[in-house]
Amino acid sequence: MSLKLIFMGTPAFAVPVLEALHKAGHSIARVYSQPPRESGRGMELRKSPVQMKAEELGLEVLHPATLKEQAQSFAALQADAAIVVAYGLLLPQSILEGVKYGCFNLHPSLLPRWRGAAPLQRAIMAGDAQTGIAVMRMQAGLDTGPICMEQKYPLGDAITAQELHDALSREGAAMMVQAMTRLQAGSLTCTPQNDAGITYAEKITKAEAKIDFTKPARAVLRHIHGLSPFPGAWTLIHGHRVKILKAELAENSGAPAHVLDDDLTIACGHHAIRPLLVQREGKQATPRDAFLRGLAVAAGTELT
Repeated sequence: MSLKLIFMGTPAFAVPVLEALHKAGHSIARVYSQPPRESGRGMELRKSPVQMKAEELGLEVLHPATLKEQAQSFAALQADAAIVVAYGLLLPQSILEGVKYGCFNLHPSLLPRWRGAAPLQRAIMAGDAQTGIAVMRMQAGLDTGPICMEQKYPLGDAITAQELHDALSREGAAMMVQAMTRLQAGSLTCTPQNDAGITYAEKITKAEAKIDFTKPARAVLRHIHGLSPFPGAWTLIHGHRVKILKAELAENSGAPAHVLDDDLTIACGHHAIRPLLVQREGKQATPRDAFLRGLAVAAGTELT
């Protein structure tokens, strides 16, 4: 026996969840996703990752600019539940009430910490020791609904936002399938969020991507990893904008923003970092050694 579901999602993070629910035998009555966007040098319209996967699975896809006019059509599907994963639109009350058991959101944080737009990145950038993934029964507020399931995930200094994205997407897909199994069996219980510890994950902006080497090395490292691969933390080397996409801590010390050796070790406010993966503007990302073969950076160079 399966549930009749509506799926609402847009980016690659949501694709494994759609695939897992479909593979588990649930009936996906309709998929909602953000409209195709202009992308690339040719500014061609590109469908969202969720729309492409849904069409591959033979599912109906709608991408309305707003949900205000969708309430009647949404309710007419008579679905058991709606699954929402990084959809990109707020759900009005008429949509939240348009399915039998409610709307369930997969959110990549341990709520109520990091409600909002960029929980993956903010958890890394804040230096959190752990984060996680949660299934929440949605309410009208921003990520305020009761928690039905959650799983913790340790955060080391080495993990990037992309790596965390991929890990939580996989684990979240399995969790959502389990949640729907419990829902179907009548054993899914949801607990209100604690009012203590609420933090908001503001949307990442390109303006905050410039690296501030006056901060301690660990803070610089977490800033770099939290913004990898997008928008990519950057600095200027010999006038060239260079993104540092992955790095490691180094014990060296010196004047902040100065290169300390021929291996591109960069001094911070306390200790230093050593880039592992870098990307010169207009070029592909490369390991540090390959980058240095194309752009020599001597010890003593000051980054701006």
